[in-house]
Amino acid sequence: MCTGHCSRSVGMALIPTAIVCMLANTLLLFPDLKYQYLTESHVTREAMWCSGIWASGFLVLVAARGFTTRYEKKGCCYFTVEVSRKMGYACLAILGAGVCFVVSGTGLALGPLCLHNSTEGLEWGRPLKQVKTGEKLYLYTPERWSSTCVEPRGVVIWNILLFSVLMAASGLELAFCVLHLLAALLEFMCGPRFCKNKVVPA
Repeated sequence: MCTGHCSRSVGMALIPTAIVCMLANTLLLFPDLKYQYLTESHVTREAMWCSGIWASGFLVLVAARGFTTRYEKKGCCYFTVEVSRKMGYACLAILGAGVCFVVSGTGLALGPLCLHNSTEGLEWGRPLKQVKTGEKLYLYTPERWSSTCVEPRGVVIWNILLFSVLMAASGLELAFCVLHLLAALLEFMCGPRFCKNKVVPA
């Protein structure tokens, strides 16, 4: 089948990106590599949703396994079922990677949850979050990163780095799967002789 080699290549490419997403999201749950922030709910909700673990991680691994599984059956019905199966797995991976990409982008834009100085003293919150429309995003003011948060140590860089890794990895997953879905759709519409450049007699 035309998408056979493509599916296996996409499946093999998705495995490392899914593992990277799972590791990055796990690290987000432990700022400064300490567990008490998680037990005290002092971790951003975007990290707590664990979209890098279940969405761009587990769901994408399920799709990758489906892409790399081979069947030796032949026939017109098999062709239809097989291409439909590949498209289903591609849609599953697109859904998982898309959820992670959006959640990670939101977490990156809103900034970390940390202990910071406020008008009422030290309190937990997201001091780098945009308050007014048109306000400059904290990502473009690196001079604020080291002085805003008192605890956890280095949490701003921690969040920026890991959420960026999640966005990059899930973005790659999206690109791979969208291209594969388009190829599978083309093959489905053109029939089993598409790759051989043969015209099926009427």
